[in-house]
Amino acid sequence: MSQRIDYYNDPSAPAANSLVPSVNVVVTNEAGELLLIRRSDNDNWALPGGAIDLGESIPQAAIRETLEETGITCEITGLVGTYSDPGHVIHYTSNDEVRQEFSLVLTARPVSGLPTPSSESREVRWVPRHEVGNYGMHRSMRLRISHYLQGGNLHIG
Repeated sequence: MSQRIDYYNDPSAPAANSLVPSVNVVVTNEAGELLLIRRSDNDNWALPGGAIDLGESIPQAAIRETLEETGITCEITGLVGTYSDPGHVIHYTSNDEVRQEFSLVLTARPVSGLPTPSSESREVRWVPRHEVGNYGMHRSMRLRISHYLQGGNLHIG
């Protein structure tokens, strides 16, 4: 099975060989819970998201990725920030691609659907804000969620 391996400021990390614009989506329901997935490729909890395809707008990619990974159709409502730290690289073992981080994090509200796992997500669930810290995730994902929960200024980094 192919894996995703995240490296952060790790001198043993492989050198990046690609840069792929991607999105992550903070979907919150009326109770204020966050929609999280348990990724199939590394078993970490994360926000739904993925690469932006040619011919897609940023919101279109966010809506498509959220639906594919969670079964939830969402409506985009805002922007948390941009994340482009060259110290964070992601190694995809299926094709030896090593991506430099490049992610736009959007906010959304659910419109329809039920949390449903996919080939990319082992589990999908609504998580109360105060419980997010109990879920194992990569530091880069925790940072994105932390910026959302803190509110206020747009994060650019």
